[in-house]
Amino acid sequence: MAKIWLITGVSSGFGRSLAEAAVKAGDTVVGTLRKPSQIEEFKRLHPGKTFGILMDVNDARQVADGVESVLEQFGRIDVLVNNAGYGLFGAVEEASLQETREQMETNFFGALALTQAVLPAMRKAKRGHIVQISSIAGFTGTPGLGLYNASKHALEGMSEALAQEVAPLGIKVLIVEPGPYRTKWAKGGAKDAAKKIDDYAASAHATINMIHGYEGNQPGDPDKGAQLIVDVVNSPNPPLRLPLGKIAIDRMRAKIKSLESEITLWEKRSVATAFES
Repeated sequence: MAKIWLITGVSSGFGRSLAEAAVKAGDTVVGTLRKPSQIEEFKRLHPGKTFGILMDVNDARQVADGVESVLEQFGRIDVLVNNAGYGLFGAVEEASLQETREQMETNFFGALALTQAVLPAMRKAKRGHIVQISSIAGFTGTPGLGLYNASKHALEGMSEALAQEVAPLGIKVLIVEPGPYRTKWAKGGAKDAAKKIDDYAASAHATINMIHGYEGNQPGDPDKGAQLIVDVVNSPNPPLRLPLGKIAIDRMRAKIKSLESEITLWEKRSVATAFES
């Protein structure tokens, strides 16, 4: 049966590529957009298969009304993709509390609001798939991206617990962790912290400059990545996590290896902290 997808942030990047891949698979996509002028353009993308709705994921009323409108029109939401988000560039000390709260509001609370909004219908249907577009930055820390790391780590922690809560209800969760893809995220989808501290030139600033420098030359093809996500959603036994691209896989394995080494090094001392029987 053809699926009904609700994808946040379909104006460009992974959101747009996912919409195209889902339609190619024979499904229908409702995409969220932040500008009224974008809605008709998205509707014309594949008439009868792509529908746009106005939604800022930070606006609780728009989230509730948007989900309700999709359910009224189509009767169900088979796949929710929490894709809308942005990156905050800056050392941890440089990021203001306001900048950090705005980062968390979009990347975590926005995704949480959509997740909570679709779950009642998915529970009633006893099926559904929630796809969280995280990042390898949601699994590993990167200098210059500490607060972006924090927002994606929060998303992943919530999603791990959610996957266990909804599994008995027939609902699945997929955490997608892309490495660098050519989605214009580093420029159009990122903000710089206003404060700059020279002492971080060799660490946080160097990493940020590197990320800005390879804009347009990232190895990942978002169309191919999107097609894999659709294939995973349609697979009979989808994973909880999908690291996307060789760089993401290599960084994930490096962290796992480092964790194992640290655990082993201090294991005896750690175990010895228990009460003696």
